[in-house]
Amino acid sequence: MSARKKVVLTGDRPTGPLHLGHYVGSLKNRVELQNSCDQFVMIADVQALTDNYEQPEKVRENVLQVALDYLAVGIDPAKTTIFIQSLIPALFELTVYYLNLVTWNRLKHNPTVKQEIVQKGYGESVPAGFMVYPVSQAADISAFKADLVPVGEDQLPMIEQTNEIVRNFNRIYKAEVLVECQALIPKLARLPGTDGKAKMSKSLGNCIYLGDSADAVTKKVKGMYTDPGHLRVEDPGKVEGNPVFTYLDAFDMDLAGLEEMKAHYMRGGLGDSIVKKRLLEALEAFLEPVRKKREEYAKDPAQVMQIVKKGTERANAVANETLLGVRKAMRLDYYM
Repeated sequence: MSARKKVVLTGDRPTGPLHLGHYVGSLKNRVELQNSCDQFVMIADVQALTDNYEQPEKVRENVLQVALDYLAVGIDPAKTTIFIQSLIPALFELTVYYLNLVTWNRLKHNPTVKQEIVQKGYGESVPAGFMVYPVSQAADISAFKADLVPVGEDQLPMIEQTNEIVRNFNRIYKAEVLVECQALIPKLARLPGTDGKAKMSKSLGNCIYLGDSADAVTKKVKGMYTDPGHLRVEDPGKVEGNPVFTYLDAFDMDLAGLEEMKAHYMRGGLGDSIVKKRLLEALEAFLEPVRKKREEYAKDPAQVMQIVKKGTERANAVANETLLGVRKAMRLDYYM
């Protein structure tokens, strides 16, 4: 018998189209992982509703946009199961069961949750659905018995909490039904925003989107922050922490040429406009085929949603199998 493939579970919240930060942080890795792993990619519409519950139309519209981005960058539905979270009822039943396995105090002190509460400015008005998000995520991961979950370092507490729930379940119900997972952290976890902020974010308006036109990309690159101390061409410039060079590290395939440019920039005599021109060429080499593929898929949105529907059907079958094992372990298998 052949060895079981590692299972990967990952996904995105459909709150807008995906950008270069998503590609560097996760999409690129998914394209590679699908060749060696059994990969499930979730369009997390329910998670998106935790802080967009008053804008369900925004979430619904972006399900298609996210699916288009997946297909455009090379996520292959023949190798990767793409599915919609809200159409997998087993996930929500598992969430209810898992809520008994974690304390409210533990949820309140989850570092990721605490940080996001501050970022979103909730104060004392934290929606309960947002607070139990780590439990919902544990259901998502464990339903597919994921071995690997690609995340940034800021999400490590969520993986830790998932494994706590898995261990508690298996111990209490004396059944090795659920599987612990491992975080998979990318080498370059994120890109800074074009405005120099630490993170590229849709809400901050500092993104280059995968579907951006060539003109839009040109405008954004020309307006990018560089080294604030590099005021004249002859001045030595800093490469470390310079967003333009961070992007070049991610997308420029001519590594030797890039190292020469960095050395030139650091000793002085190289203008920011030249560096940005090189970045624009590197981004267009990557984005042009992605853009064309996306435009081609966008001509037939019904076909794209059919691909997602087929993936959702497969995901539903896998999650239901796990749920059956959970019910049996909990002695809830009355008529099975």
